[in-house]
Amino acid sequence: MSGVLVGAIEEGVSSARFLVFSPKTTNVVASHQIPIKQITPQEGWVEQDPIEILDAVKTCINVTAEALQKKNIKLSDLAAIGITNQRETTVVWDIKTGQPLSNAIVWLDNRTSTTLDKLLEKIPNKNKNYLKSISGLPLSPYFSALKLRWLMDNEPKVQKAIYEKQCLFGTIDTWLLWNLTGGINGGVHVTDVTNASRTLLMNIQSLKWDPILCRFFNIPMNILPTILSSSEIYGTLTSGPFKGIPISGCLGDQHAALLGQMCFKKGQAKSTYGTGCFLLYNTGYTKVDSNHGLLTTVAYKLGKSTPAVYALEGSVAVAGAAINWLKDNLKVMNSVSEVENIASHVMHTGDVYFVPAFSGLYAPYWQQEARGILVGLTEETEKGHIIRASLEAVCFQTRDILEAMHKDCGYPLSQLQVDGGMTSNNLLMQLQSDLCGIPVVRPLMVESTALGAAMAAGHAEGIGVWDLDHMQPKISDTFYPVITDEERDKRYHKWKCAVERCFHWDVTTPQDPNIL
Repeated sequence: MSGVLVGAIEEGVSSARFLVFSPKTTNVVASHQIPIKQITPQEGWVEQDPIEILDAVKTCINVTAEALQKKNIKLSDLAAIGITNQRETTVVWDIKTGQPLSNAIVWLDNRTSTTLDKLLEKIPNKNKNYLKSISGLPLSPYFSALKLRWLMDNEPKVQKAIYEKQCLFGTIDTWLLWNLTGGINGGVHVTDVTNASRTLLMNIQSLKWDPILCRFFNIPMNILPTILSSSEIYGTLTSGPFKGIPISGCLGDQHAALLGQMCFKKGQAKSTYGTGCFLLYNTGYTKVDSNHGLLTTVAYKLGKSTPAVYALEGSVAVAGAAINWLKDNLKVMNSVSEVENIASHVMHTGDVYFVPAFSGLYAPYWQQEARGILVGLTEETEKGHIIRASLEAVCFQTRDILEAMHKDCGYPLSQLQVDGGMTSNNLLMQLQSDLCGIPVVRPLMVESTALGAAMAAGHAEGIGVWDLDHMQPKISDTFYPVITDEERDKRYHKWKCAVERCFHWDVTTPQDPNIL
């Protein structure tokens, strides 16, 4: 007997997954995963096919259902399903046909830099924090509002659909929810507060779409989904093996990981290592405004009448993506599984520093004109040094964010909880502890993001199969610092010097003919 189960759809940049958890043990009972292609029409552009994403999710659900049946587990044991998703990625579609009006613009995409420049022209002193007091976010190509504005300016299909009042907008959660609950036949057009808080269109205090923000970007409010909590029944699946099962949890992936890591208390934080790296710090019911380059975001809201919990967030654009770049572009390895072994063959980086600012730097710098640099090369430099420097870059960028959080909140973290695919690399975890000077705690159950979505779904009113108040701490292993403060700070100082050298590289001003 498996008892009651809860499912979780996890849709990220690299893959779609469906996992089924036991609320009693938090163990994964069955799962399936399908990779998702990235489309790069131009340098800096990253797109995905919304139909491919939807089909992959449906296939994952079907294959997982078959796996449960092979284990003699009844499909009716599934009480609810949660969704967690890559945030900011923007989809627009036709309400009558259900067809996307363009490919989804992925959060990594940097095409909206020109859109941002135009918007900054109408702001006093071109202040990127002009809307931060309302939205919690700086103006950046990262967020959904600029991606939607770009589509409205450049895609005739989108313009026509908006004019004819047939256009719907959503992040990936909204696209999936609408389709899985009926699509053109009554699908619910909703999102949750965590995803909405990443659009630059939601008021971070009222948790509603803000007329001032929508007017600033000239975005019609009728195309926006309804904002709901992260834990309530949104609708039910209308087809497939789990037809009739409620979808009752929804969070952006980083928020779901915070929940899955059980960071319920103010002052707890987690860092997720994947394509990018994202550190969220629970600030409780208090909205903390950052003065050091961090974002104010909603951590989660677990019920219609439950107050929102807030967080400070630091986002790193390139973490695991740098490893893929070394493999695919520079061909320094055949598989990412070789990283730890190659990097361990050298005891240090040979004083090489790698700043992987391929499309600018996110928190705490917010330098969209920055570009990647590799400094400190000598005749002795070999691929192990460069690969190790790419791992240290992840750690240094995490320290950048921790330093900013310390300044904003007044006290440092005593330990860092981690999750995500890159955490299987023991060398990376040890380097992270060494370069930040605090213990790094890695749960042995690595599915924190999907677990958080399942927890929210199982906790929802009307479902009630997941008791968040009496969860047992997850079994973890811990990495402790083994280098001196002096060495740690010396290496961090050189990292900061390298970062400064990559600023303002991608500039559009004419080159000075006397520069050479």
